[in-house]
Amino acid sequence: MAVIVLDNGGGFAKVGYSTDKEPRVLPNCVTKAKNVRTRIFIGDQIEECKDLSGLYYLLAFQKGYLVNWDIERQVWDYMFGKDFLKADFNETSIIVTDPYFNFASIQEAMNEILYEEYQFKSVFHCNPSYLTQYKYQKERPEKEFCTMVVDTGYSFTHLVPYFKGKKIENSVRRVNVGGKVLTNHLKEIISYRQLMVMDETYVINQLKEDVCYVSQQFTKDMEIARLKGPANTIARDYVLPDYTHIKRGYVRPQEESTGKAKDGEQIIRMSNERFAVPELLFHPSDVGIQEMGIAEGLVHAISAMPEDIQPHMFNNIILTGGNCLLPGFHQRMMTDVRSMAPDEYDLSITNPTNPVTYSWSGGAMLAQDPNFSKLCVTREDYEENGHGLCLEKFDV
Repeated sequence: MAVIVLDNGGGFAKVGYSTDKEPRVLPNCVTKAKNVRTRIFIGDQIEECKDLSGLYYLLAFQKGYLVNWDIERQVWDYMFGKDFLKADFNETSIIVTDPYFNFASIQEAMNEILYEEYQFKSVFHCNPSYLTQYKYQKERPEKEFCTMVVDTGYSFTHLVPYFKGKKIENSVRRVNVGGKVLTNHLKEIISYRQLMVMDETYVINQLKEDVCYVSQQFTKDMEIARLKGPANTIARDYVLPDYTHIKRGYVRPQEESTGKAKDGEQIIRMSNERFAVPELLFHPSDVGIQEMGIAEGLVHAISAMPEDIQPHMFNNIILTGGNCLLPGFHQRMMTDVRSMAPDEYDLSITNPTNPVTYSWSGGAMLAQDPNFSKLCVTREDYEENGHGLCLEKFDV
C-alpha cells in the first residue's frame, strides 16, 4: 500500500511517497506575476516564470495556521494530481503534519477534505516534531528517552520536548519569530536605507538566503561593519536580477565589493544587515517582539521540566527547519545554550545535513513501521465515528 508523506509547512510543503529518497519541496502558495496576466503559478510552477519581480503571493497559512482552504486545495490538487504524485486515493494512506496547538475547527475541515473530497484510504495526523524525534530515536542505537526538537520555520519557532515518544504538552514553547519575520524586516531596512523593495519578497528572500549569517560575536562584527574601505571585511555587494541578462541575484566576492554599480546593474550594499537580521532569532526584542530568543527559550523550557530529565534533554537537542541553514546558526546555539545551561550538564545539539526535509524523512521511516497501520484512522472508521475519533487518536 502506498503512503504519501506530506509535511505541510507555512512556507514550503515537503511531499513525496514514503519510498522516495527525497521529497519534493515546493512553496505552499499560489503566486501571480505582474507580466503574466493569464495564469497563476501553483507551488513550484513559479520556477517557470521569467520575471520574478513584484510577485503577488496568496498564502494558505496566516500566522502559522491553515486558514485559506481555496488556495491549499489548489496546491494539493496540483500535488496529488497527474503532473506530480499521480495518487490513487482509494489505495493510498497519507501522513500529514499539523501546526502545533492547531484549532479543532481547522482539523475538522482538513479531515473533511482528506476523507470526503480526496477519499484517502487512511490518514495519520501529527506534528512535524513527532516525525523528527521518531527519526532521531531510530538513528540512535542506545535508547534515548528524551528528545528536544527545535523547529524553526516560516511562521514561528517551536521548542518541543518529547519523552518516550510522547510530547510533554505543558513544556512546549513558541517564539514568534520565523523566516517570514526575517525577510520582512530585511525588506524594511533595505527600503529605508537604499532601495524601495517592499514588493520584492521573492528577491529579498533569495538575498537573505545568499548573504545573511548568524554572528558569533555581535558587537565585534558591528565594529567591523562600521569601518570604511577594505578594512570592512563584512560588507558585500549583492547584484539584483533584472530578468533580461541576470536571471538570479548573486553576491560579489569580497575583493570586488566596492559599493559601486558596474554598467547598468543595480546593487544592494549589505553590511551589518547580513548578521543583524538573523540576530532577531536570538533577540526578538530588537524589533519590539517582547519575547525570549530561541536559545534562551530553550533553556527556559528545559528548566521548567522535572529535574531528573533535564540533563537528558540538554544532551538530545535536534535542530530542524529552514532557519537552521543560516551559516553559524548551529555554532551560535551551542555557545548561547552552553552559557545559560547548568555547568554540570553535557550539551549535545544535532544539526542534520538537511534540516528542511528531516521531519519528512522521519515520516517516510514511520510509514515502513510494522505498527503504522494501527496509528491511522481509516475512512470506514471516520465515516462511522466522525471527527471525534481523530481528535482522540492523534496527538496534535
